[in-house]
Amino acid sequence: MTASKSHRSTNPERLIRWMIFLLLLICYTYFLPRWADWSQNARLDLTLAFVDEKTLSIDNYYQNTGDFAYFEGHYYLDKAPGPSFLAVPVYAAIRPILHLPPVETLLIRLSNSSAFNQTLSEDGTGLLVEKIYFMIVLYVVSIFIGAIPSAILGVCLYNQLSMFHLSRGWKLLLVGLYGIATPAFPYSGAFFSHQLTAFLLFGSFQLIYLMTRNKPQPGGIFLAGVMLGWSIISEYPTALIAGGIGIYFLSIKEFRRHTPWLILGGLIPGILLAIYDWSIFHTILPVGYQYSLNYQEQHSVGIISIGIPRLEALWGITFSSYRGLFFLSPFLLLGIPGFWYWWKSGKHRPVWWLSIWAVLSFILFNSSSIMWQGGYSIGPRYLIPMLPFLMLGLAAFIYRCGDKRWLRFLVGILGVWSFLAIWAETIGGQSFPDWRRNPLFTYSIPNLLQGDIARNLGMILNLDGWASLILLIVILAGLSGILFWYFKKYPDSIKEETG
Repeated sequence: MTASKSHRSTNPERLIRWMIFLLLLICYTYFLPRWADWSQNARLDLTLAFVDEKTLSIDNYYQNTGDFAYFEGHYYLDKAPGPSFLAVPVYAAIRPILHLPPVETLLIRLSNSSAFNQTLSEDGTGLLVEKIYFMIVLYVVSIFIGAIPSAILGVCLYNQLSMFHLSRGWKLLLVGLYGIATPAFPYSGAFFSHQLTAFLLFGSFQLIYLMTRNKPQPGGIFLAGVMLGWSIISEYPTALIAGGIGIYFLSIKEFRRHTPWLILGGLIPGILLAIYDWSIFHTILPVGYQYSLNYQEQHSVGIISIGIPRLEALWGITFSSYRGLFFLSPFLLLGIPGFWYWWKSGKHRPVWWLSIWAVLSFILFNSSSIMWQGGYSIGPRYLIPMLPFLMLGLAAFIYRCGDKRWLRFLVGILGVWSFLAIWAETIGGQSFPDWRRNPLFTYSIPNLLQGDIARNLGMILNLDGWASLILLIVILAGLSGILFWYFKKYPDSIKEETG
């Protein structure tokens, strides 16, 4: 291949990857994290306490959350602390900036914003300056811990889909559906652990997968180990998928002698967690939930709320209109026959085993929890870390069926419903859907009809309600136009494969 041909074939792909990252990042950062969410507040409380007061106790912060542990007279985060640890350098970097006089003046101006005030509860305390400060810190931390990793994950998924020799158009469509038409979308712009762990798990898998094309690199294997370990200390159940990735690594004969590098990388986050727990609870075991003051009845069931799978929970997280994954994102159902076709093809068998394990183990785990609903939630949020692996099954289905008109119609219809349902539950109201049944029709859509749109960057321009979305629409339309132009200028003449 000549240099000019190589230049023409690689540059469009590089730009497309950057466009995927940018488009997803804009979608994820346009809407602000929910202010009164216990899970996010608790994680940020630990970060604030550590940076501001050099302590692991959240005694001065816990009033904004119910997700805390009480031990020996002090309050602590009861969750896995991985995201809070990652947020420490982010907050430490922006803290001096937020205390500059011009920035403090801006905070006061924002506290008087009429657009933001319209989103507040009538019986609340209003837009206090300290609330604005907390909101800005939460927003910036969410960008670095949630939005950026999630946008990178979109690029990783685009690369991995080449494994099935899909056209560029199909790869873009699948990445778009995953990024903005599944529960991955609302949690990519929030300070939760789910999308962070999805990135860490899928990213570590792809690091290992890419090295199978060349030769194992100790540095890459070490990094994969760190990512797997950090996933576990961010969301303990991800040990199921992390263990699957470890087995996938060992299944590659040439990699086995490099196993110490993978273990060493994984030990570093584990040691950090052990030091954290020993400093608080005098044990290296993660026992925070044992000292939670709330939900003690649920935590006493089985092993910290985990028992045996129950049909009610299985239905609830799959097909119910309450928290059903396939109710909100029905296009994902095509991944089920996709795994069957993939198995029949006999291709990439180790990746098949890993992917099917990731999906089934998390569905069984979530259906075994007495707390499967996930509180205020959009869909089954505990399933989010397995979604990128389910997308590989969907890609196998499309590859098996070919680029048929009926397939495009089917994916299009299911994708449109998924997009509308996910966006309705994401932007309809100032909190994620609560405990009421059928939240799409009893909570989200009624809020949208009243113009109650989730807080977003458009409101900084004093745009309220539906008008606050104009800025997002204009930006996305412009970038999509550029992407479409490149699509036409550089046709999909080659089909890349990542390995």
